[in-house]
Amino acid sequence: MALYADIEKKLGSFMLKVRLEAGDEAVSLLGASGCGKSLTLKCIAGIERPDRGRIELNDVTLFDSEKGINLPPQERRVGFMFQQGALFPNMNVLENVMCGIRSKLPRREKERVALEMLAKMHLEGKEKAVPATLSGGEQQRVALARILVNEPEILLLDEPFSALDSHLRFELEQVLRKTVKELGKTVIFVSHNRDEAFRITEKIAIMNRGCIDVFGEKKAVFAKPLTKNAAKLTGCKNVADIEADAPNAPADHSTSATGRQQGGTGNYVYRRAYVPDWGIHINIPATNDDVTAVGIRMHDILPGHGENELTLAVTEVVENPFSYTVMLSAGAEYRPLGMELDKTTWERIHADKVTVHIPSESVLLLKK
Repeated sequence: MALYADIEKKLGSFMLKVRLEAGDEAVSLLGASGCGKSLTLKCIAGIERPDRGRIELNDVTLFDSEKGINLPPQERRVGFMFQQGALFPNMNVLENVMCGIRSKLPRREKERVALEMLAKMHLEGKEKAVPATLSGGEQQRVALARILVNEPEILLLDEPFSALDSHLRFELEQVLRKTVKELGKTVIFVSHNRDEAFRITEKIAIMNRGCIDVFGEKKAVFAKPLTKNAAKLTGCKNVADIEADAPNAPADHSTSATGRQQGGTGNYVYRRAYVPDWGIHINIPATNDDVTAVGIRMHDILPGHGENELTLAVTEVVENPFSYTVMLSAGAEYRPLGMELDKTTWERIHADKVTVHIPSESVLLLKK
């Protein structure tokens, strides 16, 4: 295991309690602001000292509270890229990158190594430029080059796109994806953007209030986020608590009396549930887990007849660049659900009330 971290740190009323293991792979820490993502990176890098625990990197102990080990940052072989590149303003690009080379090489050799890394970052011709004349994306690429010339054992990326506009984010993301792949070492990428996390890394750790809520391969985390917090962070807009269905609840005639889905490829036992926030009764897959809530992604609410069929009022239609978000409600006293449709489909349906259905297998089963 390349990285092992099991640490606790208290800051005021906030408690960080994280256990993270990662091999030579890219892992995202995904979570809301203030959940402990950046603090976790700072503890790994040695910028912050945990109160308790142990951190190991490639079988080298970086921190151990019981043994009194706490290596300083410069001895940890950790590359840390901040939200801002933190370049030296009085040095040009080449000089900034050469500063990252810790090994005692002749100046000519350092210059050669720095120039090769700048070429990998597509910064040829910028060697003599000062940071103030570069775009935000170029500054971040220089910062990344300065980190990589020191051949770190692990790369920590703390929201490196946060200060960039969408076009520059796209450019830097392409460079970063290639860099992560070529590096072949542990990369921990902090973000609150689920799309960036999915594209850049192989695994995702969902953080909530100082702890890791859910951790796993990215496709599995998106398919089964398991908790309300994880569902929301992976982009599910419809999340609500459920109750056991009332005995006199309306039946769903799209299913058989035995409680097995009819039609399609599914053949699994379901149970009925009531969602008080939405005022609807739906079938959900039966499970022995302590499910207390459900999530329904907007694209999984489908127009027309089918399982979990509902006729709902349209309360609002929001036009997106390439789709519509249609808000649907069972009544004024209930919270609406969001459905996303391509523009052609909604312009064909366009009505004050619509019939939709929700396949049971697309319902996310969640815990608090």
